[in-house]
Amino acid sequence: MVISRENNANFSVKPTSLQGGVVGGNRRALGVINQNLKDCGPNKKISDPVHRPITRTFAAQLAPTKQPLPEENKKSSLNSNGFKECIFVDEEHKSVKEQPVPMSLEQPEEVMQTETYQMEVEMEDIVEDPIMDIDCSDVDNHLAAVDYVHELYSYYRNMENSSCVSPNYMSQQFDINERMRAILIDWLIEVQDKFDLMRETLFLTVNLIDRFLEKQSVIRKKLQLVGLVAMLLACKYEEVSVPVVEDLILISDKAYTRKEVLEMEKLMLSTLQFNMTVPTPYVFMRRFLKAAQADRKMELLAFFLIELSLVDYGMLKFPPSLLAGAAVFTAQCTIHGFKQWNKTCEWHTNYSEDQLLECSKMMVDLHQKAEKGKLTAVHRKYCTSKLNYTSKCEPASFLVANQL
Repeated sequence: MVISRENNANFSVKPTSLQGGVVGGNRRALGVINQNLKDCGPNKKISDPVHRPITRTFAAQLAPTKQPLPEENKKSSLNSNGFKECIFVDEEHKSVKEQPVPMSLEQPEEVMQTETYQMEVEMEDIVEDPIMDIDCSDVDNHLAAVDYVHELYSYYRNMENSSCVSPNYMSQQFDINERMRAILIDWLIEVQDKFDLMRETLFLTVNLIDRFLEKQSVIRKKLQLVGLVAMLLACKYEEVSVPVVEDLILISDKAYTRKEVLEMEKLMLSTLQFNMTVPTPYVFMRRFLKAAQADRKMELLAFFLIELSLVDYGMLKFPPSLLAGAAVFTAQCTIHGFKQWNKTCEWHTNYSEDQLLECSKMMVDLHQKAEKGKLTAVHRKYCTSKLNYTSKCEPASFLVANQL
């Protein structure tokens, strides 16, 4: 780089001469700074210094001259061969204020783009929802089975297919239909509420009914008996205090005798091969609600939605785990007013938002119709102060509105 008088005026050094030429009184000897000009010898073609390969150190030293040199300086800047002298300023003779800007602030464009990309990746990692450890608070709770809870639910997922029934099994029945099934289950939900039975009992009751009807043809006047016996068996399996046979006969308005109840109980157990341990939607609901960090409001709303699904025959096409996941997802959407399904819920349920959407839309449709028609047992059950008037919540209609 060629240094002009104006550029060198800032260097407070003693005057000297450069290759016989006298330099101004406010300039120091540049021969000391650039002692070796071998690259500018007669045998090498010297290009303009601006076009030399630029390294970071070299770039820091460059400060191109914008003003032309006077004629006398142009002459003195040429060597004997007619080429320009390559004059550089030594950094060790500069004051601290005159030192160049650190090159870390003048990164090449490719390096800056790489660093910007890395920063964006790091920011994405920070913004992404982490997967929470939902079992860390239950380490000391032996009933939570933290040490092998993941193995348990992996087993449930493998076994849930055995507890499912064909969504078209009713076509094999010659005297009953889906409407009769819906009436039966709607009535049993009311019985479960009146007897104050556990939720586990209700879900197992519905499961036993469907599995039995899939394998055994039943006439319509015996359908209520099937429901009563299924609830009796579920109570024996889940409840501490089991209703006696006489109580069930009484609520059926004495439509059946004790002998008929016991005979149906034997038939149902033999048909199902005494297989009572099956994963129902309730098993998955408890786990998925925990993953969603649900409060009481969300829990009640999720159970309200899934009990509506128990009545509807069309929901049999979904496995229990998907029903539970869709109920939790729909409850979140109903409460918050927008779609919400974080990484923790997706990881513990093994279902993405897209996989749940079809079932969720059907649940919203059931929610909108819950108060209408004759089958309103679920709505009336959840329209009490004991259950926080959950059925009065406005359905997540935006999920259904976007389906077209």
